Amino acid sequence: MKNLRRIAVLAFCLIITFLAARAFLRSAPSSVLTGSSKGFAVVELFTSEGCSSCPPADQLVARIQQEAKDQPVYILAFHVDYWDRQGWKDAFSDPRYTQRQNRYASWLNLQSVYTPQIVVNGRKEFVGSQENTLRSAINSSLEQTPAARLTISDVRMDQGKISWHYQVQNAVANSSLIVAIVQRSATTDVKAGENSGRTLSHVQIVRNFSNTAVGTGASGAGSLPVGQGMASGDEELIAFVQYDDNGQIVAATRAPVP
Repeated sequence: MKNLRRIAVLAFCLIITFLAARAFLRSAPSSVLTGSSKGFAVVELFTSEGCSSCPPADQLVARIQQEAKDQPVYILAFHVDYWDRQGWKDAFSDPRYTQRQNRYASWLNLQSVYTPQIVVNGRKEFVGSQENTLRSAINSSLEQTPAARLTISDVRMDQGKISWHYQVQNAVANSSLIVAIVQRSATTDVKAGENSGRTLSHVQIVRNFSNTAVGTGASGAGSLPVGQGMASGDEELIAFVQYDDNGQIVAATRAPVP
């Protein structure tokens, strides 16, 4: 009888352990890459050093960047300027980044813009600190076959400018090529505003970008000045093709800067 009781207790404990482990796995965030990466994920974070809700989103994309390594996950942090009037001027902010976010509001039928906001491949937006939502959006994007092709080549740095050649194939008539100079990392000691007294770390900061109409396909060259204060070797190019009518991103790539 004692043996039967011990077996019953042991079985009960095993069942409880199994159910607890299954619940944990369901609630835990999945890895960034769950399968074959035949597609890509362009992750645009709209953030600001003046916003107290933004640091968790900055930390999240930093983790995603580390996990993704050399996979086709392209993170761009656009520091908007509308928080600059709240006590702290974000040195990485630019009104053009705010304009880009406003364009997404139009594309995605949003009533207003906010921070932190993430947009994945130009079509799905959500609060930038929502980890499970971001991971799900990345995994879904990696499983989709790109609609167009993009190649960036002959990247050079000369006299404070980065230049490149590009080739776009199989896009639609109203398409644009976006090329961004991205600073891989930076740290700021914030002296005022909502994050006063905090040291904030950033990754994949957009320092400049260009927009070129490419139609269904095109090849050519472009160049951009490097952002002020960028250390040599701390930059890369991220480029993507975007439809002008709805914001969908249909091809993307990155290129190191020699």
